[in-house]
Amino acid sequence: MPYKYAILVWMKKTLHIDERLLREAKSVSGAKTDTDTVRLGLEALVRHAAYQRLRALRGSEPRARDVPRRRERAAAAKHSAA
Repeated sequence: MPYKYAILVWMKKTLHIDERLLREAKSVSGAKTDTDTVRLGLEALVRHAAYQRLRALRGSEPRARDVPRRRERAAAAKHSAA
């Protein structure tokens, strides 16, 4: 079995963050540490930017067919059973 090598890079950064903002973000995110809070915030920012890029493509293919959504079938079945 071949050996696996990896390079792990950890960076330390000095950030100037408003204490009240960090405390509020930590509270609403449920993070236990300041590092977790910042990581969650950065991940949310990346997800949001990807969503915006995807949203910008909406309607850019004129011959595209509508894609059926899985949730529509489940919601229709739920309403018809009631």
